[in-house]
Amino acid sequence: MKPTEETIVDTPESTEAQQPGSPRLNVLKTYKLYIGGKFPRTESGRYYKLESNGETLANMCLSSRKDFRNAVVAARAAQGGWAKSSAFLKSQILYRIAEMLEGRASQFAAELVQMGADPSEARAEVTASIDLLVYYAGWADKYTQVFSSVNPVASSHFNFSIPGPTGVVGVIAPEGTGLLGLVGAIAPAIVGGNSAVVLASQSKALCAVTLAEVLHTSDLPGGVVNLLTGERGELLEHFASHMDVNAVVYAGANAEELAALQSGATGNLKRVISRSDAGDTSPYAILDTQELKTTWHPIGQ
Repeated sequence: MKPTEETIVDTPESTEAQQPGSPRLNVLKTYKLYIGGKFPRTESGRYYKLESNGETLANMCLSSRKDFRNAVVAARAAQGGWAKSSAFLKSQILYRIAEMLEGRASQFAAELVQMGADPSEARAEVTASIDLLVYYAGWADKYTQVFSSVNPVASSHFNFSIPGPTGVVGVIAPEGTGLLGLVGAIAPAIVGGNSAVVLASQSKALCAVTLAEVLHTSDLPGGVVNLLTGERGELLEHFASHMDVNAVVYAGANAEELAALQSGATGNLKRVISRSDAGDTSPYAILDTQELKTTWHPIGQ
């Protein structure tokens, strides 16, 4: 027999819960991964508690090797179409991400404070992240002009070199920053036509998963950015050794982690780019994940 509404209301448990001042358990948000434009749970079923100042903030997925491989497959599927998109479209999408981050600036600042940042520092970090996205949006239709060249050759040819995307880029976000370092590592990679598989900071992951919600609603095609959370020690070797990851951007300061990536990448000659400060503004950060392609064109005598 189905319980009536009155029966549900009069249970001792619910009566106790309604008493003023009675203790209750906080319902922690369980954040998912962001892979292929969707928000799946980790296939391993494992989670860790994100804590700050003795307070548990949320439950975060502990990504597995299978999650990483799924993210690489999604990134590879999205990369070709994204690379063919016009520079104007890439610029507009990065600017749209900045607009949406601006609209949720108070939420991002509050999350940074939850993770231990001073309120003024948190606001400054959010503002710098927005400005960084606008900066790279402006470079979308300019970097190819800056870094292309016409090369002198002895034969009767024009010889052109132009930058093109490397392909799928693994991004290891800085451990010590929740938002700025993450944005600074992602933006130059995707504005150059690459897709990205990103490992967020383990201890400051709250802003990263919220950023995934922004990316999801910003017109960025699904799979261009795939965001994982979890233990760096477990996943770094997979970033280095996976044969379908073309480059890795390491935006950290741990010499042992960098050495492990460089050692693991020797098996497939993967490029490992180390950045001590991913929040810097420089068009050379775009060039880091570009391949120079040369074309020979004959000319008449």
